[in-house]
Amino acid sequence: MSSCFIIAEIGINHNGDLDIAKKLIKISKECGFDAVKFQKRDINIVYSEEVLNSYRKSPWGTTQREQKMGLEFSIDEYHEINNYCKNIGIDWSFSAWDLKSQCEMRIFKTKWNKIASAMAVNHDFIDLVASEKKPTYMSTGMMTLDQIRSSLEIFKNHNCPVTLLHTVSTYPADESTLNLRCINTLKETFGVPVGYSGHESGVSPSVMAVVLGAEVIERHVTLDRAMYGSDQAASLEPSGMSNLVNTIRKIDKCLGDGVKKIIDEEKIISKKLRYWNAE
Repeated sequence: MSSCFIIAEIGINHNGDLDIAKKLIKISKECGFDAVKFQKRDINIVYSEEVLNSYRKSPWGTTQREQKMGLEFSIDEYHEINNYCKNIGIDWSFSAWDLKSQCEMRIFKTKWNKIASAMAVNHDFIDLVASEKKPTYMSTGMMTLDQIRSSLEIFKNHNCPVTLLHTVSTYPADESTLNLRCINTLKETFGVPVGYSGHESGVSPSVMAVVLGAEVIERHVTLDRAMYGSDQAASLEPSGMSNLVNTIRKIDKCLGDGVKKIIDEEKIISKKLRYWNAE
């Protein structure tokens, strides 16, 4: 079995519906994911009044405020998610998009933190997260190597363990843009564990990432890619979720230890096929 840690990114694909969230948690557990992840933000901090009051048609109304509020779970709802994850036995965490949300979510005492690419250049936010000293996964979409280096220095100052996730921040990402060799570039450049957060619609690039050495895989998941939401098209449906986990779990078994040898089963075949060999 592959030791890769596999995260089902539910994010906001629950569309503000706890029943949908619980279905995705349950499916993630059944498919063999190690954890599920959500997102938390205070829209009044993350977005300006001008943006929130602007027009956007959605199932919740005709403004950006109504749409974004419709996608947010309250702390009380996260208590229900926390209890549900504990009851079915799956780990969970979140990525906050502002300092207030990060502090509010501390009540759940999750085992690890996640920093989204959008927040990975916000040094005040990174300083807050790193001060918690929890293992942290940080996506690196829309970042240069110098920006990554600056953010990593903050983790180093706090002696906080961090894993970089190679990411391309388009939704869905075209496979020609994924540049999976960056997994090795990040490892060689920074000497920290590296994983992959994929936004492509298929399964194979994430599998390739593990073969290249990714220690963590994060993928958006959904009940149906046709559902409302900006992340749905970059997500895996249940059949893809199962395919992803099952394939990744075979990788270590198939790769083996790299020692060239004749296995016992081959010796039997050798006697049949190499009839001229006296041995």
